[in-house]
Amino acid sequence: MESRRLLAAQDLQRGLTQSQVARKFGVSRTTASRWYRSLSGKGLESLRKRRAPGRPSRLTATQLSDIAEVYRAGARAAGFETDRWTTARFADAIFARFAVRYDPDHVGRIMHRLGLRERTRQRTRVTTAVSFPQFMPEVSRAS
Repeated sequence: MESRRLLAAQDLQRGLTQSQVARKFGVSRTTASRWYRSLSGKGLESLRKRRAPGRPSRLTATQLSDIAEVYRAGARAAGFETDRWTTARFADAIFARFAVRYDPDHVGRIMHRLGLRERTRQRTRVTTAVSFPQFMPEVSRAS
């Protein structure tokens, strides 16, 4: 999308009309007009992709690095019976340390962003070659 806007901006700067740009890039004339106004008013940088800010993190950068260290030390060091981290356990550890409560689903995203775990899920396919004759009714044919 950004590359399309930047190419359209070059065409607009070369003198193509907004209608020609709209046709060339398959967008509405309103969109081409919006691009033109943005280009004229704020320059080429206004057409570049910007990251949506979203809600700010409830943990500071220092706290995030601290929680990464807690993770690396292991779940047992954080007071759990086993050394296996789950998102629910990690959420509890964050709450115990910083009094900030996160949903376990979001904690998984935090763990991924900090490089603490892969985001892929392993799917196991159950294959069975067992037949269940006890559930198949006996068919008797009357001659």
